[in-house]
Amino acid sequence: MSEIHGPDTAAPPRTPAPAERRPRRRRWFTVTGTVGPLGIGITMLWLSVIVLLPLAALTVASFEDGIAGFWDAITSPAALASLRVTVWVSVVVALINVVMGTLIAWVLVRDEFPGKRIVNALIDLPFALPTIVASIVLLSLYGPNSPIGVQLNATQPGLVVALAFVTLPFVVRSVQPVLLETDREVEQAAASLGASNWTIFRKVVLPTLSPAIISGAGLAFARAIGEYGSVVLIGGNIPRETQMTSQYIQQQIEIDRPVNAAAVSVALLAIAFVTLFVLRILASRDQRREEQSA
Repeated sequence: MSEIHGPDTAAPPRTPAPAERRPRRRRWFTVTGTVGPLGIGITMLWLSVIVLLPLAALTVASFEDGIAGFWDAITSPAALASLRVTVWVSVVVALINVVMGTLIAWVLVRDEFPGKRIVNALIDLPFALPTIVASIVLLSLYGPNSPIGVQLNATQPGLVVALAFVTLPFVVRSVQPVLLETDREVEQAAASLGASNWTIFRKVVLPTLSPAIISGAGLAFARAIGEYGSVVLIGGNIPRETQMTSQYIQQQIEIDRPVNAAAVSVALLAIAFVTLFVLRILASRDQRREEQSA
């Protein structure tokens, strides 16, 4: 008779042997959102070649005559005058763009009118248009032979107009996405409680837009202090009146003073760096504040 095994006497199932582990290969690129060591290395190499090495070379060149020579170059009356004009005009341009850029962004988001898409596309025109072309156009419009009878060439208002044209997109494109994501139900609730339009904007909308407005204004200021092409013709390059720092740097190169040009360039770079650093701090504070309130 054949032996019959019951459930209790059945042989236990054979446990398969653990699969032999394969040696893990180091992934240079992953699919989890990181790029790995190779990607980081390529990024740092590219930034070094494009940004860090030129800045280091500029800094070294600015100190060829020592610290005293560097200080004399950036504190000469002509250099200080150009820095003063540049910073003053850039601040005025940033403030104008805060108002007009926010207004344009508001109109593009909240209003409907014929040609809206064309106007929206025109905002990015200063990004694509060579700045020297903008200077030629502004000179033909506001120069000595102005067809509208307004002469702004070789004046600081002319510099303001030129720089406002170049830097306008920074504020508009910073504010516009925030307006698109703004919850309008809060505004409607405030209106239903009897709040005026100005009160709604000041108490509800403006706190939400403030980080974007500050960021756009800072970027516009940083771009304005280093602008050259749009002001080279309409500005007139009058020392101590309309000479921008970029024009002063070019003048130093033309008269064979490259060390002075490098020193003033480093000073201009420091102003732009401080501006962007402050913007980064403000953005980090706003982000932490949003995370705490969430």
